[in-house]
Amino acid sequence: MFERNQRGDRAILVCPREGRHIDKAELEEFTELARSAGAEVLDVLTTTRKIPDARYYIGSGKAEELAERIRELDADLVLVDAPLSPIQERNLEKVIQCRVLDRTGLILDIFSQRARSHEGKLQVELAQLRHLSTRLVRGWTHLERQKGGIGLRGPGETQLETDRRLLAVRVKSLRKRLESVLRQREQGRRQRQRRGTGSVALVGYTNAGKSTLFNRLTDARVYQADQLFATLDPTVRQLPGIQGKELVISDTVGFVRDLPHELVAAFRATLQEARDADLLVHVIDHSDPDRLEHIQQVKAVLREIGAENIPTLEVMNKIDLTGHTPGQLENSEGELPRVFVSAHSGEGIADLLAVIEKHFTGENRTLDLTLPVQLGKLRARFFALDAVREDQENTEGGWRMQVELPVGKWQQLATGTSPTARWLAEQLSDFLPQDDSDTPFETPLTSDNEHTLEKPHGLE
Repeated sequence: MFERNQRGDRAILVCPREGRHIDKAELEEFTELARSAGAEVLDVLTTTRKIPDARYYIGSGKAEELAERIRELDADLVLVDAPLSPIQERNLEKVIQCRVLDRTGLILDIFSQRARSHEGKLQVELAQLRHLSTRLVRGWTHLERQKGGIGLRGPGETQLETDRRLLAVRVKSLRKRLESVLRQREQGRRQRQRRGTGSVALVGYTNAGKSTLFNRLTDARVYQADQLFATLDPTVRQLPGIQGKELVISDTVGFVRDLPHELVAAFRATLQEARDADLLVHVIDHSDPDRLEHIQQVKAVLREIGAENIPTLEVMNKIDLTGHTPGQLENSEGELPRVFVSAHSGEGIADLLAVIEKHFTGENRTLDLTLPVQLGKLRARFFALDAVREDQENTEGGWRMQVELPVGKWQQLATGTSPTARWLAEQLSDFLPQDDSDTPFETPLTSDNEHTLEKPHGLE
């Protein structure tokens, strides 16, 4: 075998394609992936073949050409934009006398650099170990059966078998720890569902501006940069600015062309936020000429994780780079409109929030209410929902309020047998359903709509 250079950042890129032309956008994306990993790109070699070579993937002639370029440029790393088999990776390293990393290994390396949370680090390590377990192919001379001797006679255990056993033990441990993380997230989701809290998940191609939009909407200040996979740790925050509905929004890992299956499996806890969301916000880079292809790539991953049937709102981001007018573009088929925004400048954000609010809340209704002092908790609830339009104290110590909420939210607040819910149900009798099959109330509703009340007894 060869002596591995410890430097490891001077790279030559190899972009093979099977029976088709070399796409310039794909070359640029792979180059950006290499730079995101910290590589210094010395050269890019391309090659086309009808079928991959079983021994080297790129063929023996191209392998010899690659070896010559490595010697000329003093490269210490070769990055291949293709999924190499363990045998192909080993054979290629033997010919070119240089370390080889395929597309999956490169993305895993980027993820290992980006992971910051405990959960993210566990997910990356699990994916790396799964990938490494396929690479134990007797590539090093120490992987030999132990020799006999005093206390060591017998078949013994090969170093290869020992490595596989240790990897299996570590993978099992990581799976258990990630299952615990998954259970914790599931508990949080169930609690939000019990409270009637809706969930929104940002999805999209990597570097489309999801984290920038997430920060703009929530002021979360998560890490953002103009690079691939700038963030990959799941982040969940409350979404303010939505009247009458409590919402949380999550920022998920960005997708990419040919996203390795190891990553989809390892990051299922992160992608679970997308699969269980009530609404997906698909963030698209409007300035990217390949955005249509990227949209299809994102949809393919959503199908893979079982999220293809969730309502999806397409958000065309980075309009500050294209000069497009911010706002909504109605869909003639009755689906959610497409919204044009700039997460960087804030243009169109109000339109985006309006579309999200309409999706979750529907038609609004405004009522004038006179709340007695015993209903202070209900008053606080109205303020928490950003639903109060006017608020004045009256002479009896209560409040005269003008409250605007969606009809569905009024129904939710008036549901139940508590004195507060029963009182509110009486105030809403003019516009809420009154028949037994539709109304959620267990007390008769009065016909008058005088929003006054004698002092109730036993209110919470």
